[in-house]
Amino acid sequence: MPDPEKILTTIRRATALIRSTPGRSGGLVTLSDAEDVLVVGDLHGNIPAFRKVLEAADLNQHPKRHLVLQELVHGNRHYPDEQGDQSHRLVDLVAALKCQYPERVHFILGNHELSELTGRIIGKNGMALNAVFRQGITTAYGERSDAVYDAYKALFAALPLAVRTPNRVFLGHTIPDAIYLDDLDLGVYALDDWPPEAMKRGGAVYNLTWGRDTAPETLDRFAKMVDADWFITGHQPCDEGFRQPNHRQIIIDGTDPYPTYILFPAQEPVTIESLLSGVRVMPVT
Repeated sequence: MPDPEKILTTIRRATALIRSTPGRSGGLVTLSDAEDVLVVGDLHGNIPAFRKVLEAADLNQHPKRHLVLQELVHGNRHYPDEQGDQSHRLVDLVAALKCQYPERVHFILGNHELSELTGRIIGKNGMALNAVFRQGITTAYGERSDAVYDAYKALFAALPLAVRTPNRVFLGHTIPDAIYLDDLDLGVYALDDWPPEAMKRGGAVYNLTWGRDTAPETLDRFAKMVDADWFITGHQPCDEGFRQPNHRQIIIDGTDPYPTYILFPAQEPVTIESLLSGVRVMPVT
């Protein structure tokens, strides 16, 4: 297993770099100088898909390309003998990538990372995902697991809520449900740290990471609220890797069997059709 002290150094450095990302104001990052942007759907520990994403992004050869990632934790790749979830390994890799490309790699908050901050248990297939995630960290880092877990939580607390581009594309984890829009406090986008009530059920951060509303009228309302035209989100599984649920939004999924990313220009005007033309399903074996 990796040296926990080296992992801690990397995670802490990445946390500081996330908070100081150029173009960041509160919980929003504006990519004013990006040429294009590659966004991948929820990865949930999918390291093979992450490697394919890195190949596709080819950041060394594209110095003005930005990479946006989301939802790294709580996956289905486990250590042998029920020793926990390995998705923490993907957090380690993304932290190292942020250190390598501090201005061009962005990790946005998802509901699963939020659940680690709040202690709200997420269950799936009869398992408490938070507990299995914690067990995997213990398996990997032994007596230093508490320190590593605390460092992960500090990193999650530093994540931005969304990334936006000059051509009015808004990259967030999901869209709030319509019933919460009237009272949604968009002031959380201006904050560096969120108050506990904003992260609880019904709070603004909760609604910005847990909603599942894709109704066209909801997207129209939210577009006016955040001054955007187009939305690329994750959060919802897609049978074919992606879907277009309405006239403003594309949902992409980074999990098996069809992990997907989207590559689009950041400066020139786009349409939903041109955004769809940049969707790619990755061949991962």
